[in-house]
Amino acid sequence: MTRDTTGPSAEPKTASTDGANGGNAMWGGRFSASPSALMEAINVSIGFDKRLAGEDIAGSLAHSDMLAATGIITEADRDAIHLGLEAVRGEIAEGRFTFSTALEDIHMNVEARLREIAGPAAGRLHTARSRNDQVATDIRLFVRDAHDRAEAGFTALMRALLTQAERHVATVMPGFTHLQSAQPVTFGHHLMAYVEMIGRDRSRMRDSRKRLNECPLGAAALAGTSFPIDRHMTAKALGFDGPTRNSLDSVSDRDSLLEYMTVASIAAVHLSRLAEELVVWMTPQFAFVRLSDRWTTGSSIMPQKKNPDAAELVRAKTGRIFGALMGLLTVMKGLPLAYSKDMQEDKERLFDAVDTLELSLAAMAGMIEDLSVNERRMAAAAGAGFATATDLADWLVRTLDMPFRDAHHVTGRLVAEAERQGVDLEDLPLNAFKAVEPRITEAVYDVLGVDNSVKSRTSFGGTAPACVAEQIAWWKSKL
Repeated sequence: MTRDTTGPSAEPKTASTDGANGGNAMWGGRFSASPSALMEAINVSIGFDKRLAGEDIAGSLAHSDMLAATGIITEADRDAIHLGLEAVRGEIAEGRFTFSTALEDIHMNVEARLREIAGPAAGRLHTARSRNDQVATDIRLFVRDAHDRAEAGFTALMRALLTQAERHVATVMPGFTHLQSAQPVTFGHHLMAYVEMIGRDRSRMRDSRKRLNECPLGAAALAGTSFPIDRHMTAKALGFDGPTRNSLDSVSDRDSLLEYMTVASIAAVHLSRLAEELVVWMTPQFAFVRLSDRWTTGSSIMPQKKNPDAAELVRAKTGRIFGALMGLLTVMKGLPLAYSKDMQEDKERLFDAVDTLELSLAAMAGMIEDLSVNERRMAAAAGAGFATATDLADWLVRTLDMPFRDAHHVTGRLVAEAERQGVDLEDLPLNAFKAVEPRITEAVYDVLGVDNSVKSRTSFGGTAPACVAEQIAWWKSKL
């Protein structure tokens, strides 16, 4: 995707016709010497941009339709172009198409083969367009589809999380801060936190898609074209909301790729956090959850091992998505308007980010669906570490009208006493409570159990099972 001309004279020459007289395979009219092997190696992009074949053909079909509708080419030429493009599409789909590095990229490969099939009519296809607006259109079509697939992946993962959350609305587990036991929560509530995160990712992806849905085709090399084209027609044919409004920006903009990678990076953070929790929860020290053999591997020398490799790989693949974003940001940061060959470096990064996000989403959804929960172990851990201490402090405030800071101090002394006696707060005798605060009554035990603690957290968005059920119902209606 390099410098280009606009108009009917910009017809590619194949390697077979040009190579015979020693000229350049593509630019025989301007260049007399063939490119060196090193130049070809650094310049060629067909090895990866052949992935855009479908988008390239779709753009060419829309463009040739428009050229015929505006009288720029004849209907007969358009029909020949269409038949040829469909033949090329079939060859590529069936694996019979020969991609040539001498033709540099997917655009010239398709057009050269079209010339062989359709004859002189193929040479009219490139009228009123450049490879600059052609590739900008192709890559927008690709990234638009990637947005749609990502949204579907986010939705599938959210549904898996909702299903598990509904099963465990009242399953108690320890809530953590600093990875230390803090307060009891429910497993359903914990999973719903990830529904919120992935929901934001889905919303961001939708917003990004709205912004990208403008068509660059017709911007030509950088300045538009003198041909009487109808850009609104091609935009509509390709499913865009309309054409882009500035030809310079049209060919030099890669914001849609950057936005996709940005959203993908944030989503990868969320996936990595969830993957990390699965890894921790599967350790024998926690033993909160279990994954089946479908999502784990064994050890070559330790027969007892069951390793959460899928979760670990999701966690690791975050770095690939981050790297793709940073790589393209670095490519774009210093480019003057309009197109520069640097932008050829956008595709491999985009393709890798797209593939990595889609694989990670599918793997995580599969693991969540497969997950089994050790409810007894979670419940036992939920009460450890004096997790109901805050409930005791709140009870002192509500029942004894004690200032919270005083209640905090009293609770701290009671925790120390329970620790000294080697018991949990709910097992501390009443006389021990009274020794610290004489006004405490037996009613204090009503708030010290883990289940009571969880049920009491009824503020909006809280962990009480009734609240979690409301959160689940709300998200089901949104999905």
